[in-house]
Amino acid sequence: MNRHKILVVDDLESNRLILAEIFRSDYQILEASDTKTALKIMGNNFSEIAAVLLDWHLSGEDGSKVLEVMKKKGWMDHIPTLVVTAEQSVETERICIGLGAADMIRKPFDRDVVKKRVDNNITLYQHKNHMEEKVQEQNQLLRKQYAVLKAQSEKLKKSSQQMIDIVCNILEHYYPEFDGNTKTVRQLTKIIGQKVQVHYPEYRLTDEDVDVIAELSSLRDIGKLLISDHVLFKPAKLTKEENEYMKSHTSKGCEIMKMMKGIQTPEDYKKSMEICRYHHERYDGRGYPEGLKGDEIPISAQIVSVVDAYHALISERIYKRSYSKEEAYYMILGGECGIFSPKIMECFRMSRKEIETIEEKESENKE
Repeated sequence: MNRHKILVVDDLESNRLILAEIFRSDYQILEASDTKTALKIMGNNFSEIAAVLLDWHLSGEDGSKVLEVMKKKGWMDHIPTLVVTAEQSVETERICIGLGAADMIRKPFDRDVVKKRVDNNITLYQHKNHMEEKVQEQNQLLRKQYAVLKAQSEKLKKSSQQMIDIVCNILEHYYPEFDGNTKTVRQLTKIIGQKVQVHYPEYRLTDEDVDVIAELSSLRDIGKLLISDHVLFKPAKLTKEENEYMKSHTSKGCEIMKMMKGIQTPEDYKKSMEICRYHHERYDGRGYPEGLKGDEIPISAQIVSVVDAYHALISERIYKRSYSKEEAYYMILGGECGIFSPKIMECFRMSRKEIETIEEKESENKE
């Protein structure tokens, strides 16, 4: 804004002439002798006024009305208003400053002092206004950038969802034990995730985190696509060497996820890697592939690990029968599938009825 005008408000023409003469060489001078005219001039010239010199006594009334209207309209935030008065009262100064006046000019005044004081206030406000304009420009730019990033994020989310669906279809087609369990595992993961979110806020899980972990739980065993069929589908107990080879599905899953990094948000990619690699870790450090202990295991993997173990128990496999929901429940609590976090176990206990309801509905749908 090009502010090159000064408004002098005084009901005495002689006073207006004295002040106008001080600034006439540098500014265009606007004059008003009463409150109504002053406010009208400000309204018409707001963006061009560099400062207002306001006499405190205007035809029997003080200048408080002018200050109050300027403050209400937000003009004072951009125009320094200096009150001119012969009063020496601290109370008057308190009132003026309280109403938003930038400074006081005492009568009788020195020409050089008045000019310097007004110039200083104008410079200060011009700098302030310039900074505010820059901040507004930056805010507008940030909003535009945020809109672009949001659109990109939504596009990535959509691509990620499509990727998950495609992978699940491949797994269900290629690997019989995945047939029809994707939806169930997601639901069970979400149930336990919500309990963790509510009862253990130290993990700082948001609604979105819980939804993402549930969605990505489907990818926990994606590495099994790279395991040889003779091991994957072996109806008998695996040898020690075969068992170690089978465990490599955790690292192989991460290899596959790395190839899909570009179609996931950074947060989703991080969680998908955690789930693929660490869903067989156990709280006491006896899991694999790294033998992590306690909360060294990411919370996303801790949640998925108990769901994976429970669902494996109640599902029929080539090499084993399915266990009942009750058997599976107590086997998990008894540590027959390894030791899980006490906090996760508490959430598992609280979720028992909901989990069994989901399983019952799934069984009905299969029938």
